[in-house]
Amino acid sequence: MTQSPATPLPAPKERRRLREGRSLTQAEVATRLGVSRSTVRSWESGRSAPRGRMREAYTRLLMSDPSAARPEVTAPQEDVTPELVGAGTGGETPAGTGKKGSARVGRRPGRNRAEGRLAAGVPTEEWLVEDAHAGLSEPSLTPAQAFDALYAFCAPALVRQTYLLTGRRELARESVERAFQQAWYRWPEVAVDRDPAGWVRATAYEYALSPWHRLRPRYRHPEAPPAGAADRALLDVLLELPPVYRRTLLLFDGVGLGLPETAAETEASTPAAANRVLHAREAVAERLPELASPEDLHRRLTELASAERLRAAKPRTVRWHGERRAQQWTRAAIAFTVLLIGVTVLTLGTAPDHYEEPLAPPETIHGLPPKAAPGPLSAAELKLRARLRSQEMHGPERLIPESR
Repeated sequence: MTQSPATPLPAPKERRRLREGRSLTQAEVATRLGVSRSTVRSWESGRSAPRGRMREAYTRLLMSDPSAARPEVTAPQEDVTPELVGAGTGGETPAGTGKKGSARVGRRPGRNRAEGRLAAGVPTEEWLVEDAHAGLSEPSLTPAQAFDALYAFCAPALVRQTYLLTGRRELARESVERAFQQAWYRWPEVAVDRDPAGWVRATAYEYALSPWHRLRPRYRHPEAPPAGAADRALLDVLLELPPVYRRTLLLFDGVGLGLPETAAETEASTPAAANRVLHAREAVAERLPELASPEDLHRRLTELASAERLRAAKPRTVRWHGERRAQQWTRAAIAFTVLLIGVTVLTLGTAPDHYEEPLAPPETIHGLPPKAAPGPLSAAELKLRARLRSQEMHGPERLIPESR
């Protein structure tokens, strides 16, 4: 479903001849498709071949008319086709979106051209270089327009992919919206990325597979399964796979990424990604033998994602919620900083400003007689007091009272 039968891929030697006939270098082809020069060299030598929508874009580039100065670019609108691979590799063009998926607009050629490049995954700085060489006078896309074009191209298919990854409809929509909100918050970084669609897809997958969702009350209970028995069986098999195997299988057999791109997005080596794909295919084929072929598996994944009526929010709504969330986080950070400063000032005002030596611990003294408690005199003490009172006073005159 990712390649049109009307545009077959030429032979390796024919690819080089077609490229040279269009006066293109390998570096220029790599730049237009968003891949490396070594990848184009491998395609022309026959060591490898593009897959998925990258194959379609490469074939169109080679088979296009070399006399055409600038082919007209279609501006992607709201994607309503049930394609699973709508948010594929960054070097892909939004081909196969159907009659309602694109519309030709002739009044603003500069905007159509920029939107087509964004949907094709061409980096933003390359738009500026190309427009500077062409001497264009049309105004470029604003950040909001570029974001809306990326959202319209990627969001519908990305919601379906995330649903296959999690099995939850609401979580799929929430993950895609959060990913695009982060993309809008970090738009200066995303706009110059070589693969903005891949950036958003990786962010959505990471959020969807977060283990913290199981602690949320709304996600403790399973959602209603698909209506068809075959769809339920396939979804159950996918959800039984480990998350990293499920993600690798979806990227390779569902989206149609190449093995190196799949390994890079899952942060694994190429052999590790290949082993994950093989083990995931074996697990699916063991439960569903009719899906042992990768082509059949890709077709069934697309049909399963298309069977659910999953709609993404409007790009303007996503941008508004993203800006509001950023404002809330900014206000929370400011409030926390003010609170921290207040606590610090209070601590400095009430804390002692000089050192006070602590008191020594008490020690017990031994050998002293116990202190006598007051009480009645004993017989010996009474006798001593009577004898002292009966004797005359002897001492200095100033101390002896005189009798009068």
